[in-house]
Amino acid sequence: MKSMNVDDALRKMPKTELHLHLEGAVDVYTFAELAKKHGVALPEHNDPAELYQYDSLVDFLVMYSAVSHAVRDHGDFQRVTYECLQRCSNSGARYVELFFSPESHLEIGVDYPTMLAGVLQGVTDAQTDFGLITNLVPAINRELGGARSVEFVQMVQDHREDRVIGVGLDFNEAGFPPENYVEAFELAAKVGLHRTSHAGEVGPAANVGNSIDLLDCERVDHGYNIVDDPAIVAACVASQIGFTVCPTTTTYTSAFRDLAAPDHAIRQMADAGLNLNINSDDPAMFTSDLADEFSIVHHTMGFTLAEMKQFALNGIDAAWIDDSTKAQWRADWSTEIDALFNEVS
Repeated sequence: MKSMNVDDALRKMPKTELHLHLEGAVDVYTFAELAKKHGVALPEHNDPAELYQYDSLVDFLVMYSAVSHAVRDHGDFQRVTYECLQRCSNSGARYVELFFSPESHLEIGVDYPTMLAGVLQGVTDAQTDFGLITNLVPAINRELGGARSVEFVQMVQDHREDRVIGVGLDFNEAGFPPENYVEAFELAAKVGLHRTSHAGEVGPAANVGNSIDLLDCERVDHGYNIVDDPAIVAACVASQIGFTVCPTTTTYTSAFRDLAAPDHAIRQMADAGLNLNINSDDPAMFTSDLADEFSIVHHTMGFTLAEMKQFALNGIDAAWIDDSTKAQWRADWSTEIDALFNEVS
């Protein structure tokens, strides 16, 4: 007898979360508490929930920086990391690669070792309590330019911990193309850090191609505007490089605001044969979570349960873990997902 609601099954199914920003995952009430603790001025509001409102990437990044400025000491970083990963676990995540934005804390005087130690403590506590495996991906603020990005990678390497496995490239893509960061990404590769970049979210399709060709990125974050260039699409289909797509985010920051539209970028990307996995990006700031994103992809975008399973398995393929673990997880998760979906009424 079928006994499970489809959304419950989608929440319980095992998943990766490969595109998740710590600062964008800070609960709005936690943010308000920490802002008060540290004397961070907030916009006028009646309820903290009103703070997370924006209509463009630029507006969003202003609030993202404000949240970052409210997270300052070891305990703050431990708390927001633990809360973030608890919500990941509640969404069915089994493995997380967590971005965080050191520059947004360095600019107010928080030193990198302090933030890293607090984040690592939250990661350790979450693994103890939820069994959730998490690795860290410090992200370059591309708006600070190429020279600073090289210094950033060197800083990450100078304080290297086992869980720090790669670097990302984020903040506003417009005006800050991948070619500005070649030296930083060459250094990252040299010291054994994995590499990914936000590309094609608000920038052109060429940013996707150049992130792969010039920065030697192993996957692409967002990538939506790739649909404007069939040649780059074809190359990425051939290589099967992973794309970490974030459905709800597109309704805030990209040109693709209607998730139900048949020409939404994620639908076009999937239909073209690109290798997609589903992520939540900044879940607290976009009032979503990873399980919600899977439900949206199924109900609003019309992807089948078989495609939901494939998205979850694609996340394993795109993860920066060893091949034997990938093979084991693919087998185990496939069996588990099939069993869950067989219970859907």
